[in-house]
Amino acid sequence: MKSGLYVVMAIAVAFSWFKFIAAEKQLEVDKKAQIELRNSGEDEELAIKMDNEIKSREGQKTFTGILLTFLTAGLVGIVFVIHVLPAIAHRVTHAVYDSAEMVEKDPMHDARAKVAQGDWDGAIEAFRAAAAADPLNRLPYVEIAKIQLDQLEDAPAAVHTLRQAIEGQEWQENDAAYLMFRLAEIYDSKMDDRMSAGTIMQQVIDQFPESRHSANARHKLREWGLA
Repeated sequence: MKSGLYVVMAIAVAFSWFKFIAAEKQLEVDKKAQIELRNSGEDEELAIKMDNEIKSREGQKTFTGILLTFLTAGLVGIVFVIHVLPAIAHRVTHAVYDSAEMVEKDPMHDARAKVAQGDWDGAIEAFRAAAAADPLNRLPYVEIAKIQLDQLEDAPAAVHTLRQAIEGQEWQENDAAYLMFRLAEIYDSKMDDRMSAGTIMQQVIDQFPESRHSANARHKLREWGLA
């Protein structure tokens, strides 16, 4: 029904513009005829009459042109509001929804949900799945160790998790150093094993010489009295 109405409106506007253009062309013909009549000097009274008629037609043409412009703009506006704008909104909505779906598919999302529920075993399994999906992301290993340490009070398990992570991947320098510092911290503060912590700091120095990580490790050894 709406489509038929739009077609009728479009035809009416197109026909009106056709008539407007035809009238403009006829006006140009009349102006030329008037000029020829005046130049001939044959009928001055007729020339004056034609002049008045031409002025009247020009006024009508101007009014009609303004009216047609508004009608055309109105038709375009109606089509845009009823069809184009909802289509744009539909695309934007789907883009946001699809983006949300991608977030939902992030393995870390499930793990965080388990943490919020206090399901520590479930959270560890979910973080392990996230680590398997993205092996070079250190965060799942760090979160597993944190749960084992803080919630399960199982420092040896946290040490095992971090050692497994460090030894199982070719990490970037910053990631490897972070995991090693975290492991050393657990040895020192939770297991009262400063010698093992110091050994890891020495490994940092040997593995990343002339780096800020090496400097931080030396500082930590001096702090522990192991330098």
